[in-house]
Amino acid sequence: MRNNHAISRRALLVGAAAIPGLFSLTGLGRADALPLVTVTKDPNCGCCTGWAEHIRAAGFPLKVVESGDLDSLKQRLGVPSALYSCHTAEVGGYVIEGHVPVSALQRLLAERPSGTGLAVPGMPAGSPGMDFPGVTPEDYEVFLFGPSGQKTFARIRGAQEI
Repeated sequence: MRNNHAISRRALLVGAAAIPGLFSLTGLGRADALPLVTVTKDPNCGCCTGWAEHIRAAGFPLKVVESGDLDSLKQRLGVPSALYSCHTAEVGGYVIEGHVPVSALQRLLAERPSGTGLAVPGMPAGSPGMDFPGVTPEDYEVFLFGPSGQKTFARIRGAQEI
């Protein structure tokens, strides 16, 4: 009587050859887990490009939209004028205004607090995109904002939480 449960040598080789492919698919799945960051910026702003590269370097997929009318976007997305900066991004259902470091963005996406988004008003020296050689990083706050107001989400020096 023939054993129908025996694995042929050919089936074993085909199965073994498929294993590396399965591992590469799992790796792709992890890379795709980061949401797309869509950043809208003035076409002439270099610091916005620097911030976008900071986000891309952390592995986030990035889409850059250049616009001369950022105020309309900020108003539509609910960014308070006191928190305006030079670029606005959208990611995972949140708004990211200005030079928010990737560590704060990652924490926002992990914790998913109630709010519209994060903002770093102005352009703090040493923040991502404003981290030019010879610049001494200053301390600044990342604010979580929404319809009920704003509160400090993180205190940062350069790109590191303090």
